[in-house]
Amino acid sequence: MPSPGWQAGDVMDHRAGLAVTTQRPPDATDDTPLVVLVHGSLDRSASFGRVMRRLTDVIVLTYDRRGYHRSRQALPLNTTLDGHVDDLLAVIDGRPAVVVGHSYGGDIALAAAEREGPSGVVTSVGAFEPPVPWLDLWSTRGASSSPPGLGDDPALAAERFFRRIVGDEGWEHLPERTKQERRADGAALVTELAAIRTGPPPFDVSTLGVPVLFGRGERSRPHQRGGATWLAEHTPGAEIVEIAGATHGAHLSHPDAFADFVRRAVDRRSRHELPVRAPT
Repeated sequence: MPSPGWQAGDVMDHRAGLAVTTQRPPDATDDTPLVVLVHGSLDRSASFGRVMRRLTDVIVLTYDRRGYHRSRQALPLNTTLDGHVDDLLAVIDGRPAVVVGHSYGGDIALAAAEREGPSGVVTSVGAFEPPVPWLDLWSTRGASSSPPGLGDDPALAAERFFRRIVGDEGWEHLPERTKQERRADGAALVTELAAIRTGPPPFDVSTLGVPVLFGRGERSRPHQRGGATWLAEHTPGAEIVEIAGATHGAHLSHPDAFADFVRRAVDRRSRHELPVRAPT
């Protein structure tokens, strides 16, 4: 349980035009680890709420990525994964950070670690089932689970994506306002999926020089589990964690286990000295 005086998301600001929420324990010091949680496609920072309530001994920062929810007006949208990395690094603002990404957020975390290198601000990475559409095992998942096409209407693409993830019944039970909110995130969804489905792989995990922890759900789809396994096998020194009984949305369904996944990423972080950077 949270300690007295602790509040979830007790500070919110906007950096790089993005809505950022910070949770800080009352006894935090300069040595308290900073964890940045990066959400996946058609998601938002609030989905980490139950996980954050279990991470009471670290500073946790999360944000709505460009084009989503409270950051929907942050334009232009990112057309490359590099743009998402730029946003992440702007939010980190020069501080040493453990970056944990769910789904597409894992791709962003891995790309940021590659860019920063072993002496950069990313001290370790946790990536839970990051999509790897450039691998054959991902492309053979079947037409029924294909992502939105580049020419799709963004609102309809968002609805189709959501139905694929949670099922038709889950979509139909949503309040109409929630459906409209999800449809409004469709432009960001279509743009970011295109960013990793065209051209060469956007990062090379074999070159990563920071500790990396991959996660997968015991009941996730074969291409999601297989992607995490492949990445772990090709990343130097990587470890893999399986969350029992979980599917892709483990941060929602299994917050205790996902919080433990975050803590393991914190425990593996590099403890190198970083140059002091003035806040922007």
